[in-house]
Amino acid sequence: METSKRKKNILFITILSVVGLIGAMALQMIWIYNSYELIRNDLLKVSSEVFEKALREETNLACKEIPEGTEILAGPESDSIPSITYLYEGIQDIGIEMSINRMDSLVEIFLRDKDISNNHYINIIDIKNDTIIKSTSENQADLDDRLNSKIIPIKTDLSQGVQLVLLNPYIYIFKRMGLMLAGTFIIMLIVIVCISYQVRFISRFEKIFQIREDFSYAMIHDMKTPLTSIIMALNFLRSGKLDNRQEMKNKYFDIAENEADHLLTLTNKVLTISKLENHKLEMNKTEVELTPIIEKLTEKFKAKSQKTVNFITDIKAETAYADAEYLEEVISNLIDNSIKYSGESVEIRINTAQDDRYTVLKVHDNGFGISDKDIHLIFRKYERASAVKRNRRKGASGFGLGLNFVDQVVEAHHGKIFVSSIEGEFTEFTIYLPLAEDKNPMQNG
Repeated sequence: METSKRKKNILFITILSVVGLIGAMALQMIWIYNSYELIRNDLLKVSSEVFEKALREETNLACKEIPEGTEILAGPESDSIPSITYLYEGIQDIGIEMSINRMDSLVEIFLRDKDISNNHYINIIDIKNDTIIKSTSENQADLDDRLNSKIIPIKTDLSQGVQLVLLNPYIYIFKRMGLMLAGTFIIMLIVIVCISYQVRFISRFEKIFQIREDFSYAMIHDMKTPLTSIIMALNFLRSGKLDNRQEMKNKYFDIAENEADHLLTLTNKVLTISKLENHKLEMNKTEVELTPIIEKLTEKFKAKSQKTVNFITDIKAETAYADAEYLEEVISNLIDNSIKYSGESVEIRINTAQDDRYTVLKVHDNGFGISDKDIHLIFRKYERASAVKRNRRKGASGFGLGLNFVDQVVEAHHGKIFVSSIEGEFTEFTIYLPLAEDKNPMQNG
């Protein structure tokens, strides 16, 4: 119930984060669009003002060509007919042509004063028929990326007008928006990364929480079995039923002692891993004889294992520079792992060798093997590669500290450990332990 509720909360937080991200992106897009429209309208206003200024300047230049004493009649100014229209039409009526090319040059000068460098051209338009009478551009392709100013009539009957066409207005607009777009992109990128990290962190937290629950359950289960055996043995011994059966009595003492030793080993392993992870445990490294350790362990596992175990040893390196106690525990864990995850007939090969830099120790078994999908998980704390599959095969129970312990101890020796395996055929662990400094030519050189 608690797990289900926690998963629902995580799902809710994830959905809320995604919705928040989408909402933030939507607001940013609305803000960018509104900014774009504002700058576009401002560009249109400025270009229209510049065009009107250029038209007035061109009209003033044309007025200088009017003979003295010539009168040009003006008319009433309105929203549709500005005063310049009467002047423009009057100048044309007396035979003076206005130069749109000169007007184009004036527009270019005035636009540059406004820091607008877009290409442009000017059209004289037949307003009624919506056709171009004259233009400063030879190419009149129907382009989408252009901005048209309002049409200024040059005939009082509103039959003709002039219009400024600004090309590629987006260059100017996005230039104005450049800093804002860059800032928006960076902010959105940071928000996306933060939300992604948050979702990943929550998911990992859930996984860790689940692993802790599984670990607690498995550890209690593993501790319950030896405790039950100890209590059962002590109850029999206390009952007095075995007082006259010394051999059976000793057997129950051995059971209680072995199970108590198992609990102590389990506890020490958890404490050792904790110290190794926090770098609080120092290795007392010396030249350790490998043959006695390997012989001791092979005899121990042959005697206590309920399976048929055959050991094949090939000792080419007699010593290793290591902490004797922890090295023995490492080899013991690897052998125990091989027996647990093998069939009823187990063959374990233990080889040692030495090169210029390392003592190499290999433990090879003919067990169930490890799948490619699971092989990268086996050194993680609390992980059991293919746990479900092993349970179907009546594999050993446990909570996955053995190989993590091995990995931590090897790392504390500044060594390396590798595993190779084919599922259904074999598993081989290879440990590299650095030689002592006085024996390592790489360090002595």
